[in-house]
Amino acid sequence: MTDLWRLDATEVARRVHAKEVSAREVTLANLARLEAVNPKLNAVIQFLPEEALAAADAVDAQIARGEDPGMLAGVPVTIKVNTDQVGFATTNGLKMQADAVAREDNPLVSNFRRAGAIIIGRTNTPAFSLRWFTNNDIHGHTYNPRDKGLTPGGSSGGAASATAAGIGAIGHGTDIGGSIRYPAYACGIHGLRPTLGRIAAWNPGLPERDIGPQLMAVSGPLARSIRDLRLGLAAMSAPDPRDPWWVPAPLEGPPAPKRAALCVAPEEMKVAPAVAAALRDAAQRLRAAGWEVEEMASLPPLREPARLQAQLWLSLLPRGGLAAAEREGEPCSLAVYRHMAALTAPPELAEYQDALTARLGFLRAWNLFFERYPVVLMPVSGELPFPDQADQGGAEAFAAILEAQLTQVGLPLLGLPGLSVATGMEGTAPLGVQLVAGRYREDLLLEAGAAIEAAGTPPSPIDPSW
Repeated sequence: MTDLWRLDATEVARRVHAKEVSAREVTLANLARLEAVNPKLNAVIQFLPEEALAAADAVDAQIARGEDPGMLAGVPVTIKVNTDQVGFATTNGLKMQADAVAREDNPLVSNFRRAGAIIIGRTNTPAFSLRWFTNNDIHGHTYNPRDKGLTPGGSSGGAASATAAGIGAIGHGTDIGGSIRYPAYACGIHGLRPTLGRIAAWNPGLPERDIGPQLMAVSGPLARSIRDLRLGLAAMSAPDPRDPWWVPAPLEGPPAPKRAALCVAPEEMKVAPAVAAALRDAAQRLRAAGWEVEEMASLPPLREPARLQAQLWLSLLPRGGLAAAEREGEPCSLAVYRHMAALTAPPELAEYQDALTARLGFLRAWNLFFERYPVVLMPVSGELPFPDQADQGGAEAFAAILEAQLTQVGLPLLGLPGLSVATGMEGTAPLGVQLVAGRYREDLLLEAGAAIEAAGTPPSPIDPSW
């Protein structure tokens, strides 16, 4: 039973439902895996063994009574530490929130519980969940299980590192500028940024977010298999009236042609040769699976949406955001805030209104494009996963990183879904591609992602080698 931690979520749920294995046995195996590899990774910063075993026993009791505990019965999951979970501090990587103990679950945590998932731990994030790198002054530094010298990504770096190493089958992440898609890419697993409104989320213990983050930030799953992303999405997207943005959209949309647009270098961004090769390889995998893939030089706008995304995100800085970063005193996040403010100054009221107004026109352009090409294949990043802490090399280094992340930052303004699919390795660096579709068409992303995955080698749990 010691290898139960290797199973993906779909297989765990099948076996638990079929009484081939108990939820307690699965949980014990995953807790043992956590204890074995997390000391090297520091991906999980709060362990929940007693709570996890109690939840597993409850699942087993339901099954013994002939009841259905839910689609994630016995599946071990992790929750990002920027999310309210009863009895635990929602630190968001901050010393100043060390005592922000939640009295109520975030809706996505409630949905995990109702689906029978077993929460085994809480995962690390950079201070303020700000960076594509994961360290802070309260929980420490998280490492990439594939290569300690590479970033595990951020801000869901703890979730990606844990899931890649076999600590849980599904990791919860959040994404406002690539924070699910990039950690999945950097750690060589899959990550889904859902459509705005697909997954209900809200932190009852913290103030309401600004309108910019409300429009752009979402929660979603990270996993080692596409089918687990599908399962996790179904469980996480259950209704909850506490999130007014939640939309009762079906998980399966109307039939669409298997047609995709490939754009290797959107908006003439610089793309590393290995990244370009991975994209063309993914396109060939789709063609072999019956998809029509057309390569093109341009797409609807991404660069201007990325600039407006940064404006809306940074609007909090003059209204207490920068002062909070200075009080926290965590040097890495403070440096990034200052770099971002220098590159894109927080907007005045008129600029803020103009950004919100322009959003609709960009979304219309993308909607019309999706009428012809239901799926778009593009880079997750223009570069291979960065060396760890590369954003601390000064303003010029940060600007180069931001440019490489154009395809992550441009999409959240529009509320569109994006899927990061692992496709292979370049030495110790993972390779992957990004798929994008219209609003509430995660089904198309998962269908295309499954075809790409099936033609390669699906990610397996990684043993950190240092």
